[in-house]
Amino acid sequence: MDRNAWRTSSRSGNNGQCVEVRDLGAQVDVRDSKAPEAGKLSFGTAAWDAFIRGLKASH
Repeated sequence: MDRNAWRTSSRSGNNGQCVEVRDLGAQVDVRDSKAPEAGKLSFGTAAWDAFIRGLKASH
């Protein structure tokens, strides 16, 4: 993931129903692509990695 650049998941469709993610090194930010000005959630990298591992394990 490019640092500081917002991106959408490669699995997101073109329906506008997705989130955007950016990697800041020490944290990962997540925001709603439909309302980016509404704010963001920030996660430490360990928490984000655990979240991603959980998602992959459930599929």
